[in-house]
Amino acid sequence: MFDNSSHKVPVTELLKPEDAPCSRWRNLTTSDIRDQIGEMLIREGLVTRESIDRVNRIQDKIGDEGTLFTVLAKLNQVTEEAFLDTVRKSQPDLPIGALLVELGMISKTQLRQALRLQEQENYQEKIGDLLIGRRMLKEREFVKVLASQLGFRFMEPDVGDCDKELLTSVVLNVCQKMEFLPIRYESDNTVVVFSDPMDQEARTEAARMVGTGIVPVMATQSSILQALNSLQRSRERSSASNEEGDEFNAASILADEILQAALATKASDIHIEPLHDRVRVRFRVDGILREYSEFPQEELPALVSRLKIMADADIVERRRHQDGRIAFEDPATGAISDLRASFYVTVHGECVVLRVLNQSSKIMELDEIGMCHPMLQRFKHQGLDSPTGVLIVTGPTGSGKTNTLYSCVQHLNNETTSIITAEDPVEFQVDGISQCAINTKIGRTFDESLKHIVRQDPDVIVLGEIRDTSSAESAIQAALTGHKVLTTFHTEDSIGGLLRLMNMNIEAFLISSTVVCVVAQRLLRRICKNCSKPIKADPQELQLLGTSSSDMEGADFNIGDGCSECHFTGFKGRIAVFEILVLSEAVKEAILQRKTSEQIRRISVESAGLVTLLEDGLVKAAAGQTTLGELRRTLPRLRKPRSLQELRRLTGLIK
Repeated sequence: MFDNSSHKVPVTELLKPEDAPCSRWRNLTTSDIRDQIGEMLIREGLVTRESIDRVNRIQDKIGDEGTLFTVLAKLNQVTEEAFLDTVRKSQPDLPIGALLVELGMISKTQLRQALRLQEQENYQEKIGDLLIGRRMLKEREFVKVLASQLGFRFMEPDVGDCDKELLTSVVLNVCQKMEFLPIRYESDNTVVVFSDPMDQEARTEAARMVGTGIVPVMATQSSILQALNSLQRSRERSSASNEEGDEFNAASILADEILQAALATKASDIHIEPLHDRVRVRFRVDGILREYSEFPQEELPALVSRLKIMADADIVERRRHQDGRIAFEDPATGAISDLRASFYVTVHGECVVLRVLNQSSKIMELDEIGMCHPMLQRFKHQGLDSPTGVLIVTGPTGSGKTNTLYSCVQHLNNETTSIITAEDPVEFQVDGISQCAINTKIGRTFDESLKHIVRQDPDVIVLGEIRDTSSAESAIQAALTGHKVLTTFHTEDSIGGLLRLMNMNIEAFLISSTVVCVVAQRLLRRICKNCSKPIKADPQELQLLGTSSSDMEGADFNIGDGCSECHFTGFKGRIAVFEILVLSEAVKEAILQRKTSEQIRRISVESAGLVTLLEDGLVKAAAGQTTLGELRRTLPRLRKPRSLQELRRLTGLIK
């Protein structure tokens, strides 16, 4: 982060507001700050004195809930860009903390918290690092304000927009060490972005590198390093292409680099997305997309062609969507990973999404997937141990259905049981069972496979997924012939699985007589154990979840403070929440009578011991495993949850 020790204002004064130990700021009040900013805006002609007086009257009414700028912004009199431009020109003698609060980027409470932490650490960590590291503020927002305060323009570099001739003079190791990048000529000078434009050594080195005078501008450290990394990759790809004479060689390097990075971060999905001016690469880690890198649009066609070759797709066809499969061997470790590839045609080019399948060959035991003990026992004894019938695992994409399905297969797999599958694709290879990959191109469909499956004398049939009426009928028909059928489904909750079967024109009497159990599930981010700390639940957040502080009495809610272990996200890993519906006679009768989803849900809670997804999530949040925010982000809220005391009794946490 920026080191401003050479600036005219000492660092302790620059970064501390009115309660700083420096006597200069000791008596600076909110009113003083407001007056300075008001005079500055009047001098620059952005507002009139009458406007300032009006805002002062408004602020007297609303108190600390608004600042001069935020009120002016709501009145459409001053924009953030104009305000920061005025700060850059006027250079008001104000601490950056005051400017951040004035712009509404942080609250006074957050600033005081950061200052207390800084005092505890004897000012070893700068205020910006504290605010950014604890996710109170984004790096871009902080640097944008800091640049204006120091009198520099703010600009984030993009290699695609840089002067090509100028980039040839860039010495990468020097630029990476000193964190600067020349981007374009401006008159007889060169515009250079710095993470620290006050660093005289870096400015001298930049001037020597470009051979002209320089115009320093400021950017975030991360954007400069990202641009330099992009330039380095571009040079490596260009060098490889020139040496080998193969136009796809550079694309191969880029593809390998993306795949290796994704596997190293344990990403579940890789998104390569063409935008109007660049291509963005993002990884889904713990269910959340994180940006990895960007590269110029002109490199996309070769990369897509390379990935299509790896996925055995048609590289000539660029007008239609395609799918494929990639077996990628990591050059660093030698490990082979299976990836499912989807190529989707967009207005800016082909978008590629790669789903990482069996990154680990280990299949979790049923006891390890995260079901509470009573739920697990009911699932085993009343669901899996049933001799015939359909068992459905349901949830959206990325909710962990496949892992649960294979845990069930592992539980049933023994020397006395014959298990046969029809999957699209086969995501885990399990020793001791017969697995078949569906291939519609050669006529190996679910319907065709099922005809032959029943002639194989199976005890258990696994159908990878119910996708349409045909595959739903296949599952029902297999159960009617006296087999146990395991399959997955895309629905919101367990009741939704039953209703969707009805909407597929499956007769109600067939559903009630064949479906034994429906498992709904979701994956939630787990609070990082390294930086977990207790927190009092926000009553408003509880209200949004349909519960209250009194209902959640006895809960131990936690939150991740953010640390290097979790990349300052507060989360590391994921946990599963479940909803197990074992069809009781009352539920079957409700299906036959085609009752509404709410009626079936109420009957399931009363007669089948149903604990909803939200209720299971609340129990785990109350145990400090995840946050209320994760529940709100991920789980359906279809009925008012019961009290924590009752839910703990139902999930076996208390007797």
